[in-house]
Amino acid sequence: MKKRFLATLLACLMTGSLAACGSGGDNGGGSSADAGSDPQTQQPADGGGTYKISMILKTTAAEYWQFVLNGAEAYAAEHEGVTVEVKGPSSETAFDEQQNMIETDLGNSSYDGYIIAPLQSDMVATLVERTDKPVMAVDTNFESPKKRSFIGTGNETAAALGGAAAVEAARAAGWEEIQCIEIAGVQGDQTCADRMNGYNRGVTEAGGVFLKDEVQYADAVADRAVNSMEAIMQTHPEGIAIICANNDDMAMAAARAAAGNPAYENTIFLGFNGDKAACEAILSGQLTMSVAQMAYEMGYKAVETMIQALEGETVPSFVDSGADVITIENAETRLATLKEQLG
Repeated sequence: MKKRFLATLLACLMTGSLAACGSGGDNGGGSSADAGSDPQTQQPADGGGTYKISMILKTTAAEYWQFVLNGAEAYAAEHEGVTVEVKGPSSETAFDEQQNMIETDLGNSSYDGYIIAPLQSDMVATLVERTDKPVMAVDTNFESPKKRSFIGTGNETAAALGGAAAVEAARAAGWEEIQCIEIAGVQGDQTCADRMNGYNRGVTEAGGVFLKDEVQYADAVADRAVNSMEAIMQTHPEGIAIICANNDDMAMAAARAAAGNPAYENTIFLGFNGDKAACEAILSGQLTMSVAQMAYEMGYKAVETMIQALEGETVPSFVDSGADVITIENAETRLATLKEQLG
């Protein structure tokens, strides 16, 4: 790769057309990061190549996806010759809009690879059948022989970390009988199922009891989580040691619903995402803890893995972007990191 790049570079210098070298092409719409500013502060792509990557997210209108976007652009800014064009539909229900974006970019020969966070996994799997270029899934997986790797959160492993930490916190809060009820997302959703399995495993292995038969499905919506929490308090007037939720919004809503009930004064409320609002809620005492996804790292590793594939390396089928449990002890540090990453 280095020999080929040097030969190409020499040829370009001889013809006076260095600016036209490489497979980058013109930047199109969407957000982009190009590595052409200060070579003193940048590193070349591992093999010295020049690459242009399409990254299509579920949306760019939500804070979570801004972290993914910023992580991807950070990799491009640090590596000379790498350009990433990031785009996404107006919302996570704009299915046709994302489909059009994918079809357009697949037909654009200037791209060297595609990173996609699918709104509809089956649709994306069908669309990418037409390309022979590397394809990666980010955040949400899809099954396709064209897909080289999935870069995202290991939801079951991450939730297990949270479940074990919640049992430890419940013991410290004085609970002798440590039972856990989950307020879950959408029944049948794979991410919801993975997080539930992780909570179950983490709580059980740490010595608690996960009440699987009492799971409350709230469709990942805060308003329905309030209803679920009210139902739990009616069924368990004596209190429950741990309430875990499929996301932070539901965990915070459940905690608000239980506020003022003395039986739930020491209940551990565990969420999932670890975003800015969750960190602020933990610092103010409105939420006990959260399992943090590393969205910025996810975007960074997605581009890194794509470049490795383009350089001819064998890449793993799954790249875990990492997770952490956020508590009162580290919420302030996490919040500062999120603010820095968001820019």
